[in-house]
Amino acid sequence: MSRKYIDVMDTTFRDGFQSVFGGRVLMDDFMPAVAAAREAGITHFEFGGGARFQSLFFYLNENAFDMMDRFREVAGPEANLQTLARGVNTVMLDTGSRELIDLHAKMFKKHGTTTIRNFDALNDVENLKYSGERITHHGLKHEAVVTMMDLPPGCSGAHDVAFYEKTLREILDAGIPYDSICFKDASGTSSPQKVYETIKMAKKLLPENTHVRLHTHETAGVSVACYLAALEAGADGIDLAASPVSGGTSQPDILTMLHAVKGKNFDLGGLDIEKVLKYQEVLQESLKDYFMPPEATQVSPLIPFSPMPGGALTANTQMMRDNNILEKFPEVIKAMREVVEKGGYGTSVTPVSQFYFQQAFNNVMFGKWNKIAEGYGKMVLGYFGHTPSSPDSDIVNLASEQLKMEPTTKNAIDIADADETKSLKYTQNILENEGLEINDENLFIAASCKEKGIAFLKGEAKVNVRKIDKNVKQENVSVANSNGEYTVVVNGEKFNVQVSEGLDASVEVKSVTSAAPSAPVKTASGTENITASLPGSVFKVIANVGDSVKEGDVIIILEAMKMEIEIVAPKDGVVASINVNEGQSVENGQVLATI
Repeated sequence: MSRKYIDVMDTTFRDGFQSVFGGRVLMDDFMPAVAAAREAGITHFEFGGGARFQSLFFYLNENAFDMMDRFREVAGPEANLQTLARGVNTVMLDTGSRELIDLHAKMFKKHGTTTIRNFDALNDVENLKYSGERITHHGLKHEAVVTMMDLPPGCSGAHDVAFYEKTLREILDAGIPYDSICFKDASGTSSPQKVYETIKMAKKLLPENTHVRLHTHETAGVSVACYLAALEAGADGIDLAASPVSGGTSQPDILTMLHAVKGKNFDLGGLDIEKVLKYQEVLQESLKDYFMPPEATQVSPLIPFSPMPGGALTANTQMMRDNNILEKFPEVIKAMREVVEKGGYGTSVTPVSQFYFQQAFNNVMFGKWNKIAEGYGKMVLGYFGHTPSSPDSDIVNLASEQLKMEPTTKNAIDIADADETKSLKYTQNILENEGLEINDENLFIAASCKEKGIAFLKGEAKVNVRKIDKNVKQENVSVANSNGEYTVVVNGEKFNVQVSEGLDASVEVKSVTSAAPSAPVKTASGTENITASLPGSVFKVIANVGDSVKEGDVIIILEAMKMEIEIVAPKDGVVASINVNEGQSVENGQVLATI
C-alpha cells in the first residue's frame, strides 16, 4: 500500500527564527543553511512576513525585500516560498487601508513570494475578503486560515469545533478565493481530539481534493500528538522546523516527526533522514553565536491557561531583557488569563496576542486595569473587527473612558480608509519631506514601519542582535561591573547604594537612605521631576524647554513592549528641562524632565 504524501513546510527561517530569537537573525548568517535545506530536498519554505518583516527594519538594519530576493536566489526558482499575513493588518500591528493591503500583495509577489497564508486573529471573515482578493489578483496563491486555540478553563462560547465550522462556512459563503485551507494554532493549546474533529469536519465540508493543513507549536507540549491526530483525520500538510529552532516555542522538529510517523502510511515530503541531519548541522553552525533564550527550549504547562504564542513569547522576553525587566515575565504570563477571559476570545496570535500581553503587562506594572493598552482597548471596542464573543462590559467601558473612543461596529478596513495617515499620499509626503526616494518599496516600508522605517531609509537604524559573549559564562541581563550609584530593593523597601568593584571586608554599612519614588517629586527649587514609569526608550520628545504646559499635557513618549507610553505634566507650569534625547534608553524612575 502506497503511503500518502504529506506536504512539509519548513518554518525554520520565519516562524522558527521568530519563536526562538524574536526574529533577530541576520541574513548573511543563515543563507548557507537555506542552501543546505535545498540540498536536503526541501522545496516548501516559510521565508518572510509576519514579524519577520518589521523585525528586519527594527532590529537588524536590513531590508526585508532584499532578504526575500536573496532567499529566492538560494532556494531556487521552483521552491514554494510562503509568507504570513494578518488579513487587513498584513505585516503590521495596526489595520491597513485598502491601498496598503493591495501594495502588500503587489510587493510580496514582486519579491519572490509564491503563497501567502492569510489569517484574521478574531476569525472575522470580513477582514479576509479584500486581502484574499488582492493576494489572488497579484498572482499569488492564497491560503485562507481559521485560527485556533483552547480557551482558559471554565470559559466557553468560542474555539470549539462548531465555532471553527461556522468560520469556515463563512469563508466559503463569502466567495473568498483560496488555494488551500490552514488551521493555525499559534499557541499550541488545542487538544489533539479537537484537532482531529476539526480536520475531519473540514475535509467533509470542503470540496474534494482541497489541500488542508495544520500549523501548531510545541509550547504546550502536545504538538506531535496534534499533528498525528491531524494526519489521521486526513490533513494534507503540516509545518515543521529544524534544530536548533525547533521544539519549545517553535514547531516540532523535522527529524522528530519523521520518527513519529514510522510504521504509518505517511510520507513526509519525501525527506531523507540523513540529508536532513546534514542540513541541521549547517543550521546549527550558522546560529552557533546566537544567544538561545532558555524559555525558547521549554514546554510550559501554564500555556493552556494563558495562551501565549511561541512566536510572540520570545519576542516579548527579548524586549523585556532589553529593558531589564525579565523578572516580571512570570507575573505577566499569569495575568494573561484574566485578560483573555475578558477580551472577547480573539485567538492568541499576532496582533491579538500582543494586545493580550500588553494589557497583562500593564496590569502588572501599573495595577490591574488602571491603564488600558491601546491595542487591547481598541480591540474590545470593535476597531479591529468583531470578537468571537462579547468582551466584558466593564472592560469595554474602561477602554472607552481611558482611550476616549466610543465602541464601533464599522468594518476595520473602512475605518482605516477614512484615516488620512494610512493613505499612500500621506506616506509619500513624508518621504518627500525627508528627501527619500519615492518608490513602492519605500512607500510600504514607511507605511508599515512608521518612524523606524524612516530611520532605516535614512541610514539611521541600529542593529540589536543578541549574540553570545565568549568571555561571559552566563546570560548578562543587566549586571553592573563598574562603580556607580544604584537603587536596590530589600524586603520591598528601596535604598540608594554606591557600588564599587572588588570586595573590601572591612567596609561597614553606617546608614541607608530611602530611594526616591518614581512618581513626580518636588525639588529644592520648587520644580518637579517627571520620571519614567517603567524602563524603555525615548520614542519622541514632545515639549521643549520653556513651553507652557497644562496638567495632563504630553511631555515625552516612551516606547516599551511595542507600546507607546505617554509621560504627562503632573501640573500646570513651564518646562524647565528635558533630560533625555530621542532614542535614549531609560530606567524605571529616571528623571526625564522637570517642570
